[in-house]
Order: sequence, then structure tokens, then C-alpha cells
Amino acid sequence: MFDFVPKEFPLEPGVYLMKSAQGKVLYVGKAVNLRSRLSSYFRGVPDHPKTRALVARVKAVDVLVTATEKEALLLEASLIKKHRPRYNIVLRDDKSYILFKLDKSHEYPKFSFTRRVVRDGSTYFGPFTSAQAARKTWRELNRLFPLRKCRDASFANRVRPCLYHHLGQCLAPCVANVTRDEYAQVVKRVEAFLSGRSSEVLKRVEREMLEASDKLQFERAAQLRDLLSAMRQTVEGQAAVLPNHADLDALSTFAAGGGMGLTILFVRQGRFLDRANFFWPDFSEEELPEALPSFLAQHYRPESYVPKRLLLPERLLSAMGERGAALAAEALSERRGGRVEIAAPRSAEETRLLEIAAANAARAVAESQLTGREESVPRLIGRKLQVGRELNRIETVDVSHLGGKGMRVGMVVFEDGRFEKAAYRQYAMPELEGTGDDYAALAAWVDRRISSGEPWPDLVLIDGGKGQLACVERALERAGLPHLWELASIAKSGRSRNASEDHIFRPGRKNPLALRPGSRELLFLQRLRDEAHRFVIGRQRQARKKTALKSEVLGIPGVGPKTAKLLWDSFGSVEGMRAASLNDLASLPGLGSKKAKTVFDFLHSKPAD
Repeated sequence: MFDFVPKEFPLEPGVYLMKSAQGKVLYVGKAVNLRSRLSSYFRGVPDHPKTRALVARVKAVDVLVTATEKEALLLEASLIKKHRPRYNIVLRDDKSYILFKLDKSHEYPKFSFTRRVVRDGSTYFGPFTSAQAARKTWRELNRLFPLRKCRDASFANRVRPCLYHHLGQCLAPCVANVTRDEYAQVVKRVEAFLSGRSSEVLKRVEREMLEASDKLQFERAAQLRDLLSAMRQTVEGQAAVLPNHADLDALSTFAAGGGMGLTILFVRQGRFLDRANFFWPDFSEEELPEALPSFLAQHYRPESYVPKRLLLPERLLSAMGERGAALAAEALSERRGGRVEIAAPRSAEETRLLEIAAANAARAVAESQLTGREESVPRLIGRKLQVGRELNRIETVDVSHLGGKGMRVGMVVFEDGRFEKAAYRQYAMPELEGTGDDYAALAAWVDRRISSGEPWPDLVLIDGGKGQLACVERALERAGLPHLWELASIAKSGRSRNASEDHIFRPGRKNPLALRPGSRELLFLQRLRDEAHRFVIGRQRQARKKTALKSEVLGIPGVGPKTAKLLWDSFGSVEGMRAASLNDLASLPGLGSKKAKTVFDFLHSKPAD
């Protein structure tokens, strides 16, 4: 156990990181007084079993001093996300949710969806936890409100309407197909619709439809009639839960059987929009005072949409205490750029919302306990590979090249029960171009992976046999970190094309592990290998195609990188450039008639593929 000496730690607020003998971060916490908080762990025997297990494993403690307790809370959330400590409340689903964005910084605002909030005056609506549901709603809104979707660069250089215009989903302001006033009128409708004033928009469209009919503009009246019908269907699909068109999130928890479920309901303009469920095993009510502010700081990140009001039941507010609730509200206010209130329900409708959230949290606990009866695959893999612990983060690497050209190493990450696609990486190896040396590529990957730093994997799975495994072992030894990661490799048996005969190798073993063909653990490792292979092959093909296309355009006399980029942004492909007329090319800003003629003649002198 760690030999705690109080005088070695400061009395200021800050964050502490408890580490194991291997240097792995076990727990991240915050404190208004670091010395006092740490003393509570190491003075006597902790009451809670989980705390006793933590303290028994601690071999070192690092501290980071902050100016205020609020700064400590925000830093704690950042460090938890980075290290994912075993003894912390960690969001397993901490991705940013989809939001609809109306960018009003441009004279022709763009309607799109995003995962980041930028405080630039844009209007946002969301969040949506399901990307599929969000895209479906987005398509419906685009059908209702045909605003532009292209990037600003494409908008500035476009010479003819895009496919969206022909589908009736864009007014084509890029080619002056609509006046600014007409476009602004559609923008106002979108804003009003997303701001909860849907009835106001419906009445206005109905009035315009009747006016068009009175003026015998029957085609225009029919368009407005269809728009009115579609808008009514969209509005009816959303359940109104609050009469005051409020924006708020309602949060409640349910603890049972050694685990805790937490649910957040997203209410926008008084309508129930979506929900998010979370579950943590081995959790007790005693951890709530510290866990809740930490959860809020992790969930509402700088790029997230933060509502004006967060609704919590009285029992959770009491658990946090006035100080904890005020601290969390201050941190969220900073991230929102405006005041955030954390409060109890004020009406029967708000109380009902919390009851729904609690019921969903209870369901999350029940489902997690039901699925948790069977040993998890990462825990099973750790046991079968004789690692001795559950593998929370597995990184799988694969080398790819085409006859020695385009040497790349792809890395995919499986963490906390899912593929973390945001953590996928491809490593180009231009220094090995033409060699076709897989071993050299893996050795170079080890050096570059170490230089990128934490979070470290619990296991690195290599697509290959004993040779590739030994190569990575030697590279770690040369780096002076022989035991930084657990290693394994997966290879075909060589005797059959049957995938069930894949072999798993481990360091220090001459023969492969005895994993039963078709077993859960072997199928899981094959899935990791296949995902790495898919990723690196896909990225290599993209790189080859991009290089080939760029070289084709750069081969045109007088065309440099700047002109090539202009052509790509405007036409998207060589086929698109060939289809363009000489006038289309000459109208591009900065190209000029002479260079446009050169490009046109060159493209039409070569036969199309």
C-alpha cells in the first residue's frame, strides 16, 4: 500500500491521480483541500469495500493544483475521459450527440447536422442519441425547408445547381435561383419551427396558401398545401410534455443489486425529444455526492448543447448538497456561456418527467443485470490469454501494402464493449516505401504508438504469426518498455481456409493457445482482426485513389496545387471536369479563359476511363 506522508501534499484545491505499481491510473478525484481529502483514504481502514480495494492497489499518487474547486471539477472530467480509471464513474457512451444546426453567419444560412456546439449565433436543435433517427428527422426537415447543404467553398465556386435542387431539397442560392428575401423567409420558418413556434408557422403557411389560391396561383398554393400537410405530420410525431415550451434535461437514477442506472430525458420547446441511459456496476448510493458532479462535467462537454435548466429529484439534490449543486451549476454555466440552473421540479408535469426518467434508469439496471449473468467477452479473453484481468481496451494492428507500395499500419480500438472509431488511426510509412517489410512497419508502429502516449491498451492484438509477435516484442524491449502492453497475435493455420482454425499466439509460448474453434473468445478475436483489416485496406484504397486522381489533374499543363484544389472543389471528379463546358471552366474565379482552354483541351484529348 502507498506510504502516505501528509506534508508532501498541498492544502490547495486540485485533482489527484491514484496509480498502480505499473503506473496505470486507478482513480481520479477532486478536492477543495488535497491533503485533507487524501488523508481520508489512508487514515485507518476505509468503510466501503470498493474504497478498500482501491487503496490496497495504490502505489503512487500524483496531484495537480488548481485555482478553484470549479477548475478541479472540469479538470477531473477531462482526466477521467483520458485515462478511463477502473474505480471512477466513466461514461462508456461519451460521444457527442447529433444536433441540427442553422448557421446564420452566412448571407444564405446552411442547414446541417453536427456533433459540436460553436457559440457563433447559430441555432441548434437536439440532441439526438440515435444517428439513424436524427438522419430521418433531418431528411424530413430538408423536405419541409429546402435550404442549402453544401460547404461555403463549394457554394462560392458552383456554376450549376446540385442534385439536391433537382430533388426539390435546395433552392439553389448558389446560382441566384432564389432572391435573398425569399430565402430569408424560409430561414425564418426553420427558426420558428425549431424554436417551438410550430403553430405560428403552420398558421402563416396556411394564410400564404389561401392568398395564393385567391390570386389564382394554383401551383404555388398546391406546394404550400403539401408543405402544410408534411409539417403537421412532423409536429404530431413529437409528444408535448410541458406547456411552457421549456428547454430542459430531466435526470434520475435507480440503484439496485450493486449497480446504478442513470437516465437523462431531453425536452426541447416543451416536447420530449430523446433520452440517454447509462449503467455502472458495483456502485452504491454512498458514491452519489462525488459521482453526480463528475458525471455532469463529463456528459456536458464544451462542444455539447447545455440547456438552461437541469431537473433533478430532491433526493439527488440532497445527496449532492448545496455546495455540490452550486459547483456543478457554475461549471455548466461556463460551458453554456450563460446561466444554468440545477433544481427540483416545480410542477406536476416536471415531477412526471422525473418519474419517467427513474423508470428508465430502473430498466437499464434490470437489462444490464440480465445480460451480465454471462461472463463478458473481454473478461473471458483476459482469462483465456492468461492475462489475469478484464481487457477494457484492446488495440488491433494490421500492415497493408500493394507490392511494397503504400506501406501503412492500421490500428482499431475496442474499448468498454464497443469499437471506438474516433480512436482509429492509420500510420503511413513513407520511409519503407518499396520494401514490403511487414516487420519493419510493425517496429516503426511501436515507436510511434509509444510517442503518442496514453491511454495505453490492456492488449495489443497483431494480425500475423509468431514472427510478427516477436518483432513487436523486440521493439518494446528496445524502447525500454518490455511490459508496457500485453501482446497476442492471430494467424491462419496454413492447413485450411477454414477461419475456425485461426491460431492465437502469446509471448513465451512455442505453441498456439488451445482455443476451441467457434468459441466466443476466438470469434471475438477474429472480429477484431477483420475490423483492423477492413479499416487499413479501406484507408489504403482511399489514399491510392486520391493520389492517382491528384496526379491526373496535376499533370495538366499550367495546373498547380491551388488550381487543382479549385477544380476538385467545383466539380468533384475528373469526369465532372470533362462534363463541364469551356464557359463553366472559364467562370471559375482565378482560372481565366486561357488556362480554362488549356484544361478543356487536355481533358478532351484523353479518352474517358
